[in-house]
Amino acid sequence: MEKYVASSDGKKIHYKESGNGNPTLIFIHGWLGNTEWWEDQQKYLNSQYHIVQMDLAGHGKSDSSREEWTSAGYADDIKAVADAVNSQEIILVGHSMSGAYVLEASLKIPQVKALVLVDTLKNLDEAFTEQQAEEIIFTQYMTDFKYAVENFLPQYLFVEQTPANVKERLQYEFLQNEPEMAINLLRPLYKTDFNTIAKQVQVPVIAINSDASPTDLEANRKYLKKYDYVTIKGVGHYPMLEKPDEFNTILDDILKKLI
Repeated sequence: MEKYVASSDGKKIHYKESGNGNPTLIFIHGWLGNTEWWEDQQKYLNSQYHIVQMDLAGHGKSDSSREEWTSAGYADDIKAVADAVNSQEIILVGHSMSGAYVLEASLKIPQVKALVLVDTLKNLDEAFTEQQAEEIIFTQYMTDFKYAVENFLPQYLFVEQTPANVKERLQYEFLQNEPEMAINLLRPLYKTDFNTIAKQVQVPVIAINSDASPTDLEANRKYLKKYDYVTIKGVGHYPMLEKPDEFNTILDDILKKLI
């Protein structure tokens, strides 16, 4: 069922609900993503759990008119949806940039029992600074967004085994965005001290990470008290789209251990 709820600044946040099990799983996409990125997970898990797929502000069917883009705003988007679904047990599943935002959101939502991160925050000791992001990433996007999406980003997002249809789909979706808006939506990731936020997180955090780049368990456990991860091999940055069946099996196993 398609629904909307107002975030803390009044912007309309779109989400979909299905299933009626327990706990509630809230799936949050990465940069320039949308609820559809989680369709395979919804189909696989909705007989067991209450499934919520949401669009952060500026993404999918949610309001994109926010004047100031901040990590706190994104966390409030997640909180607004969590409050609307009125569940006593919630697990947040955050992919890519939303891994950082589910950390922050978990501090605002007492019902959150655990976090699942998807190919994100693999080494909290190695974060890009805002200046590095401006010089290395945003400059390329503003210079030639189409070229960056088709030639620069694939080096970091895809691997040889990434299915061609997944690459084409994601690049098409990225290019529906204006470069300036795309940058504004991503900028909060590099303006927030997520290590300090991570130290406040009390709930278990389990990641499903691609083997395309390493995960530093020791570094992350300096900040997250209860952190662990599972590796999925032969995928890039979008394991839920690239190998949905294997990803679903791993996620299901993690959920059963968390509950």
